[in-house]
Amino acid sequence: MPDKDQTVQHFLDLIKKSRRGKFKVYIGMSAGVGKTFRMLQEAHALLKNGIDVKVGYIETHNRKETHALLEGLPIVPRRQLFYKGKELDELDVQAIISLRPEVVIVDELAHTNIEGSKNEKRWQDVLEILDAGINVISAVNIQHIESLNEEVKRITGVEVKERIPDSVLAQADEVVNIDLTADELIARLKEGKIYQAEKIETALKNFFKSDHILQLRELALKEVAAQVVRKVETEITNVNSRKHERFLACISSNETTAKTVIRKTARLANYYNSQWYVLYVQTPAESSSNIPLDKQRHLINHFKLATELGAEIIKVESANISKAIIEQCEERKITTICIGKPHLNLIKVILATNVFNELLKKLSLNDIDLIILS
Repeated sequence: MPDKDQTVQHFLDLIKKSRRGKFKVYIGMSAGVGKTFRMLQEAHALLKNGIDVKVGYIETHNRKETHALLEGLPIVPRRQLFYKGKELDELDVQAIISLRPEVVIVDELAHTNIEGSKNEKRWQDVLEILDAGINVISAVNIQHIESLNEEVKRITGVEVKERIPDSVLAQADEVVNIDLTADELIARLKEGKIYQAEKIETALKNFFKSDHILQLRELALKEVAAQVVRKVETEITNVNSRKHERFLACISSNETTAKTVIRKTARLANYYNSQWYVLYVQTPAESSSNIPLDKQRHLINHFKLATELGAEIIKVESANISKAIIEQCEERKITTICIGKPHLNLIKVILATNVFNELLKKLSLNDIDLIILS
């Protein structure tokens, strides 16, 4: 019989979920595909149908067609703030919650708020609005998704600083892809519909190269397809669910390798709509009294990143890494282990290290898959 407190909590969670606002996200491969334009079109359609819709924050980037769509829409005044001698404005979360519209439009989901704001990120503002029972329509570019950060950097050569955790997108009730071909997007750029004239040539040489656009377009299409699969599996009965998969990301204090393992495991877990864990085995050599401060900082950042991406953190102390990993696999019913690519040639590692060899033997006996991430 289930614990009484757990039963009560489950019922409270159901009530909270039913009161929460619905969340719709427009996603695109880059700036200029028309996400903001589409949101404003939808706002007009909702208003025409008698829905109380308000514009919480829209960034038109001085695009004429987009700016023209603001005409006739009720706009919530932005919150004015002074920062480093300049007057800046932000989304006024409290004003929106006080006005309680049925739907609010909030652009630039990955935006970082001005220092001193209640929330560090706009996606946190949006979650607060949703929790107040207000429906939100928002937008984000594919390059702002946390787990895709390294892949986007590989494609474009640019590390995107403003990012949203995958878990935020996973909370969306609806994700809509705004798609254009590479030629259409480049044509829009050349016509001055995305950036001002002085920025066009630089954009064409960097982010807006045809091969970059195609790869980002593929990422956006895959992300939306994965969201649809998750929605089918959670909402439609009698569907072959893949939730039995459980992933374990094994990390070290190495900064680059650990981030890659965490992000790639997050992608896998999201695709399979599965639970996943991040395991750090602290050996005597990395005990709190021995580990250097820079490695301690790396670990804290790894745990923070993993938590934001939806993982459960496991930290154990053991001199036997292989044994600690297997124990966690048995306890958590892990189906797949993800590790970083060894620094040495794989064959040399297998032949030279007892740890890796022992781990492989135990995994084969326990029917657990091993993925070595590049």
